[in-house]
Amino acid sequence: MHNKLEVTFEGDHIRVIADGDKDYHFLYRTWRDVTAACELHDCYNVLGIANTTTPVEALEGFELAALFKEFNIDQRYRIAWVEADNDARDVAIFAQTVLANRGLPGLLFETEAEARKWLLGSESK
Repeated sequence: MHNKLEVTFEGDHIRVIADGDKDYHFLYRTWRDVTAACELHDCYNVLGIANTTTPVEALEGFELAALFKEFNIDQRYRIAWVEADNDARDVAIFAQTVLANRGLPGLLFETEAEARKWLLGSESK
């Protein structure tokens, strides 16, 4: 399984690069690292950019809600996510619905510019 995870503080948001093969363990590591960065920098705006090669199974989309609760991801967070891969995008749409039905944050966007505009109110970097 090949993947890449980068979580960096960009001044006004946490930037997440999440590429490659995905499974539950990758999701766990992603949100563990994201919440640690958010708490360290007292910044809860999250911009995720993903290019998935092997998406998680739909069932693991349900697990995302449990992970959010485990890592105390609540209404303090604003999460804007972009997924380049169409198959993974279908799973991300499902996960977004699961999260929304549980009152948890997270929106999926077509482009980084759209996500950035929603998250930060500007298209500039």
